[in-house]
Amino acid sequence: MEPRPRSFYFLAAFFVLFLVFLYGPTLTIGILSFQGPTGGLTFPMRGVSLHWFRDLFEQQAVGDIWGSFSRSLTLGFMVMVTTVVVSVMGGLAFRKRFAGSGLLFYLIITSLVIPSILVSLGVGLIWSQSGLPVHWSTSGFGAQLTWTLPFGLLIMFAVFNRFDRSYEEAARDQGASPWQTIRYVVLPIIAPSLIGVALFGFTLSYDEFARTLLTSGSYNTLPLEIFGMTTNVTSPVLFALGTLTTVFSLLVIGVFLLLAWLTSRARARKGSDAGKGMV
Repeated sequence: MEPRPRSFYFLAAFFVLFLVFLYGPTLTIGILSFQGPTGGLTFPMRGVSLHWFRDLFEQQAVGDIWGSFSRSLTLGFMVMVTTVVVSVMGGLAFRKRFAGSGLLFYLIITSLVIPSILVSLGVGLIWSQSGLPVHWSTSGFGAQLTWTLPFGLLIMFAVFNRFDRSYEEAARDQGASPWQTIRYVVLPIIAPSLIGVALFGFTLSYDEFARTLLTSGSYNTLPLEIFGMTTNVTSPVLFALGTLTTVFSLLVIGVFLLLAWLTSRARARKGSDAGKGMV
């Protein structure tokens, strides 16, 4: 076996440092959330217990934690569904070049480079000046779509750019209508990508802070609630909340990955069954 070059060990050490930098803060919060009842917000730890997790579920817990969690969850699903539907429609529309498609594409992408706080301010002003109530489910919903839709559309553009149209042509040759072609041919093929778009939409919405800051009205989402708690909570209950939200986020990602795996497996099974039927 040939000896490894020195550059390998340098790159390996750099990668380890990168992982520590990436996950170190999350691990630190996770460890400190298991402080004893007399523990504080810093090391050294004073015992190990689940005291602060129990305190999080008690009525006297600071802040509207569970209300803000339900609002973030609801808003995340609203943004996720809208992002998937609009992204698919946009991807289908851009398959055929039309007048102004290039300009429209760059206008969509431009929203990603505009500072998020300015988007939040602009959306909030539009709602208030129009006499509409500023609320997390209306103005907050619209502000978050300016963040999630460009990502979803970029994914769909990439998917449809390498989509083999011969599948659609074969379906039409068999007498399928345009809707049947999309329903039974296009959507099943791009299903894993749709799950990816849904994951992007939900996670970007769930932890979005800046674009929701001035558009949520008098009801906080979970990121806003956690930010507010940092100014008046001086106990590890804040770390316990951070640990639970991290675990929830990992579970959501795991569910989406499982759905993607099941979808790919089902598609492979259908393909093998179709191949056997042709033999």
